[in-house]
Amino acid sequence: MMRFLDEEFLEFFRQECPEAVPAHGRRALGVGDLPYKRFDTIVQGRGSYDLALKEGITSPYAHLREYVVSRTLTVSPDPNVEIIADDLVGRIRELKAEAGEFGIYLCGGSTVAGQLIDEVDELVIKTYPMVYGAGMPMFSSGVTIADFTLESVRTFGNGALVRTYSRKR
Repeated sequence: MMRFLDEEFLEFFRQECPEAVPAHGRRALGVGDLPYKRFDTIVQGRGSYDLALKEGITSPYAHLREYVVSRTLTVSPDPNVEIIADDLVGRIRELKAEAGEFGIYLCGGSTVAGQLIDEVDELVIKTYPMVYGAGMPMFSSGVTIADFTLESVRTFGNGALVRTYSRKR
């Protein structure tokens, strides 16, 4: 993905969701001091979190409230990261109820996304013009049908595409 971080695509993150840039890259990419636009909380699956842990990063989104969904990681390696081991939907509903101006960012984890599909209010799907083997599912866990409405499509000169959908209620 790094080859897609040209100036145009990076400007999209600066303007639309600077808080979605991981903590270890924020200053280098020029988003370190930008105010939040959309999120103050992140929920990650264990697989997504493990990518950071393998690099020695225990709090990849230290600027946000961090939650990692895992049944096997019983103790958090960082005081900023809370582990959600059970009742994921209940915990997310609690977080949504206490949410103020900003929302919750779900970062990776098709199993987590599948479990939370009924709680998802908006989808922001980034697509890159590359093929990675068989690909990765966006949602797993026996997802039921959920209707969303296309709100916007943004294309970039590097071939990336960002589509935003809102839930039909």
